[in-house]
Amino acid sequence: MIAFGPVPSRRLGRSLGVNNVPLKSCTYSCVYCQLGRTPATMTERRKFFEPEEVFKAVKKRLSDLMKAKEAPVDFITFVPDGEPTLDINLGREIDLLKPLGIKIAVITNSSLIWLEDVKEDLNKADWVSLKIDSTKEDIWRRINRPDKSLRLQEIMDGIVAFSQAFKGELTTETMLVKGINDDEKNMNEVSDFIAEINPSKAYIAVPTRPPSENWVQPPDEAALNLCFQVFNSKLPRVEYLIGYEGDSFAFSGDVEGDILGITAVHPMREDAVRSLLAKANAGWSVVQKLIVQGKLVETEYRGMKFYIRTPSKSGN
Repeated sequence: MIAFGPVPSRRLGRSLGVNNVPLKSCTYSCVYCQLGRTPATMTERRKFFEPEEVFKAVKKRLSDLMKAKEAPVDFITFVPDGEPTLDINLGREIDLLKPLGIKIAVITNSSLIWLEDVKEDLNKADWVSLKIDSTKEDIWRRINRPDKSLRLQEIMDGIVAFSQAFKGELTTETMLVKGINDDEKNMNEVSDFIAEINPSKAYIAVPTRPPSENWVQPPDEAALNLCFQVFNSKLPRVEYLIGYEGDSFAFSGDVEGDILGITAVHPMREDAVRSLLAKANAGWSVVQKLIVQGKLVETEYRGMKFYIRTPSKSGN
């Protein structure tokens, strides 16, 4: 199916997905990929579908949603079962979809962004997410398992060049895997590089669905909190992307939902939690209950207690 959804997305609202490349047509074979290993990585851009076929599939899906009186779509998002920039017709497809009046998003692993035609295609989008898991060649090769022809420095140079020219909203996503890229040194280097490209928001993700390699584990809560604090010290807007689409960021009357919604996006310091509880006329037993239920975890950073929502097992 070329067009699917829309699905709820904390980043993009109601997102209508576009699957513009076949399953596992990818430049990477990431150890955490929920779709399994890539049988054979590729880097040569090629045609997978006719651009008009993609346009017709999206237009039909939108028409069906309208007939069903569904809520409007916020974004049309290229988020296929592979790497969307491998599609040589990506730019043409964006051109065809633009007149529909819905913003266009592309979620890419960044691997081909050093190519001029890829940068040109991505520049047509309204919102782009770039994957940056590490800035070190050995860690990058271990976690992303790229095609042998790819070079990390070339990709990083392409990211910088793209960020300087892109007029839309730029975001980044960093996937953390326990024991590979979740240490403080790697996080400092990654956040320094991300700060250089100045995205509107930097997302921190962890594996929440069964990965391609069964040894892959998410970082523990202390490492996750450490990563957030390192990123937050250098970047203006940082959020978790850990498998929960919570959207309560102020007191709404449901204090448990509020705490879980906030801590799914960023850690809450103990004093902030107590302040929220006071607004709700609720006691600390609410927090203790969530911890016992396995929904909330207490951790420490520089002598202060923080609370983090336990990553969902169902993903987002």
